[in-house]
Amino acid sequence: MHVDLSPVIAATAYWLIRAYPATDGTMNAALAEAQARQAVTVAAWLRYPTATDAALVAIAGPGGSARLDRLLAAGSFGYEAGAASGPGAASGSAPGSGARIPHQATDGGDGPGPGGAGPGGADHAWRTWVDEVVASWAACLLAFPALAAAAVAALADCEHATAAPVDFRRLTAPDAYDQRAAVLLRHPDLVAPVADLHQPQLLRRLHGDPVGTAG
Repeated sequence: MHVDLSPVIAATAYWLIRAYPATDGTMNAALAEAQARQAVTVAAWLRYPTATDAALVAIAGPGGSARLDRLLAAGSFGYEAGAASGPGAASGSAPGSGARIPHQATDGGDGPGPGGAGPGGADHAWRTWVDEVVASWAACLLAFPALAAAAVAALADCEHATAAPVDFRRLTAPDAYDQRAAVLLRHPDLVAPVADLHQPQLLRRLHGDPVGTAG
């Protein structure tokens, strides 16, 4: 059981990077991925602040990326929802994540089956571990550093944070290299369709629902 939330974090960060690609270059790709993973980690810890919460989402599943894929497919974001997965997705891991994404049973759709893209294939498998709310909250944090700082501060007593302290400076205080690498990922207007989906819930969690007191 993946009570550490790593499958959800890996899949959701990978979705964001595919939706809002980094500036060209290996270093830029690494910097953008680091920022996406930090934002998604903070968002996931806010949404699932206890080990019990993490265990429950591992059992029930986070919901998948279907709505997010439809949203981006309807826009002009340089991302095709049905595109073949990138390196690592076929083996059940997000690129560079170091965290394996278990393959949930698929819905038996009309995709090409294991190893291919679309329903029933490897591209669909990792998408089942994407959490729409976590993606939306992470987009908010990436677009607004002040909100990111408030979110990190809210994690002070979170079980995940106390068990494994993490430095989130690339998220909360991005330097010029970080900003250049993730210009699409941090652009408020571009990420707004995703960020706006669940921004009110994030604001309630930060300002009226202390982490650890509600699911």
